[in-house]
Amino acid sequence: MAAGFSVHLASDVEDQSEILEVQKSGIGFHRFGVARSGLNPVSELRTFWNLRRIVQLVRPDVVHNVTAKPVIYGTYIARALGTHGIVNAISGFGYVYGSGSRHPLRGLLRNAYARSFHAPNVRIIVQNAEDHAEVLRMCPAAGSRIRLIPGSGVDLSEFQPSPEPDGTPTVLLPARLLREKGIYEFAAAAAQLRRAGLAARFVLAGRLDPANRGALTEQEVSALCINTGVLWLGDCKDMPRCLQEANIVCLPSYREGVPKVLLEACAAGRAVITTDSPGCRDVVRTGENGLLVPPRDAGALAAAIRRLAEDPEVRRRMGTAGRARAEREFGVERVMQSHLELYRELIGSGGGAA
Repeated sequence: MAAGFSVHLASDVEDQSEILEVQKSGIGFHRFGVARSGLNPVSELRTFWNLRRIVQLVRPDVVHNVTAKPVIYGTYIARALGTHGIVNAISGFGYVYGSGSRHPLRGLLRNAYARSFHAPNVRIIVQNAEDHAEVLRMCPAAGSRIRLIPGSGVDLSEFQPSPEPDGTPTVLLPARLLREKGIYEFAAAAAQLRRAGLAARFVLAGRLDPANRGALTEQEVSALCINTGVLWLGDCKDMPRCLQEANIVCLPSYREGVPKVLLEACAAGRAVITTDSPGCRDVVRTGENGLLVPPRDAGALAAAIRRLAEDPEVRRRMGTAGRARAEREFGVERVMQSHLELYRELIGSGGGAA
């Protein structure tokens, strides 16, 4: 908005206060429900026509689509209504890719994405090199229109380094409670280390996400915690405080875009353990600001946690390196400037609606 754009947001919200927060900032808000999983024809048709109505009402110069269904539906709608520029942001390829190459929807999704990437007025944002290569495989014609922007950035003033808490080390997994975030591997590693006598607290901080295909139920999470000694805090509304109260941040995810929580952990000066998988390895250089382990490997995860839990000096050094890298590469200002440049490239000037 400060750069001269009129901004509208089409999204769903979890409570009314979020709408008010958006509107107070001067953004035009349009409530738009979309089922992130499932393909009920009636529901999908309703979603499509609701989005079309919003785009027809606003008549933007640029439509910026985020996540699979908005990318696929939004591109078709924007092209049909003659929108000047389209930005399709891919923050990882989600459940279908994270759940394995044999997923029955993968071929359909690839074809739908390819159609969404093909037009010359479309720009595609990816967050890591693997997703860049995947977009190129789907749609070779998009090659010169793909932009690599590593993540959503982090507010370096909000997430500040602080001394680790004293006492028994706390290992924190902050994520939505989805199987592909490595929740089961984290719990198995915690149980293994407890049996081996390691003194550490294992904490989950995240909300249930029942609309997601990979979601754990509240009963499953509760049983997992009872059986392994992991503590579930629920949804963390104050992530800077959660990170301050942790000694180690762990995200054993199967696949990501670039996980925002890892950028926040780096900015907060915490050592990180994550997987050697797309998106995650773009944040952590093993041995420098954290450790990388193979995905779906609870034993390797346990070994990495033990190593850092028993060596506070290594944690301190890695946390310092993480903060330095966040300052160099992950500040939100850099990300915002990259997006503004992309919008201006599409409309040829600094004005217009987005």
